[in-house]
Amino acid sequence: MDIPFFPDGVSAGFPSPADDYCEQTISLDTEVFGNAPFTKFCVRVTGTSMKDAGIDHGDIVVVDKGIEPADHDIAVCVLNGEFTLKRLKVEKDSLWLLPENNQFKPIPIPKDADFEVWGIVTHTLKYHRKRK
Repeated sequence: MDIPFFPDGVSAGFPSPADDYCEQTISLDTEVFGNAPFTKFCVRVTGTSMKDAGIDHGDIVVVDKGIEPADHDIAVCVLNGEFTLKRLKVEKDSLWLLPENNQFKPIPIPKDADFEVWGIVTHTLKYHRKRK
């Protein structure tokens, strides 16, 4: 889906004069899902453990199963049969799932845990209009 795109941005401070026309479009399909949409899926976030990363309850995250997990990635993981969304902390001899909200505690992953990274979060879809 192509929609109008203003590549010069929009001021979030003082207003600036804007062009009366737009000469470019952007493909949300390509921008969000890239050239390999078959490796991606979306999931709605429940809970507030990632709020300080800008991921809020009700947001939709785009997750890529084709990305190799790395330190500091935000990932959808399965731990002991339950899904969770956390930041990965990879250390020499240990792995942690870190919340982005100080009301929650980091989760150490024991070497014998039933654990899998399902995919890495690449985008967040957020609704900004106040809901009634």
